[in-house]
Amino acid sequence: MLLKNGCGVVTGCNRGIGLSILNNLSKHGADIFACVRNIDEEFINLKKKIEKENKNKIEIVKLDLKSESSVKSAVSEINSFNKNINFIVNNGAVIHNKLFQMTKIEEFYDTFKINFFNQVLFTQGLMRNLIKKKEGSIVFLSSSAAKDGNLGRSAYSSSKSALTSFSKVLSRELGIYGIRVNSISPGLTNTEMMKQSTSPDSLENILKDIPLKRIGEPIDISNFILFLVSDYSKYITGQDFRLDGGLK
Repeated sequence: MLLKNGCGVVTGCNRGIGLSILNNLSKHGADIFACVRNIDEEFINLKKKIEKENKNKIEIVKLDLKSESSVKSAVSEINSFNKNINFIVNNGAVIHNKLFQMTKIEEFYDTFKINFFNQVLFTQGLMRNLIKKKEGSIVFLSSSAAKDGNLGRSAYSSSKSALTSFSKVLSRELGIYGIRVNSISPGLTNTEMMKQSTSPDSLENILKDIPLKRIGEPIDISNFILFLVSDYSKYITGQDFRLDGGLK
């Protein structure tokens, strides 16, 4: 197991890529603080199932990235456990689809609040744990849209671009403490968010430009995150990795 006796924090765990990350990192030996916006019975049962299968501990933490107070509360709750944290995976996000001339400035504020500002605040509140240990890995989920500038995603692409840039700066600041910081930029991935924001016609056209002729699956993303938070990537920091099947 790559993460035996490890402990980490993962946001946006209730579905899609986040759920795959939770299950995969738990399967490889880590205890997880699983941060979700809504704690419902379905997720509680799913958490128990993963714990039983993997024989690891999962603590559910309420985290609403729309709310600064929720972020601070989640940080306090996680820190109160006094656990040594080995990694932080910032996966939670919101997508925004609208042509720029139709986008209100408030929609930019809201998108950046969730995709950037409150993720920065969340990381800042937790990274002292990693600094104290002088080791660890922080991963931010950006997007291929940050570089590709997809039509109708001015707010989303901008927020993800900011996250990628921030990750690079943070890697330089935390390297002295042995902490690695990287971002990954998935392309189209088979999640509900993707299905709701990508029309069938757009998907068909994009598939023509993907050499592997398929969109990504959540496990493709979580396997790479497993690599980034494990000792196999101990000399990798300050990078952004595209996971898009070779999209032209």
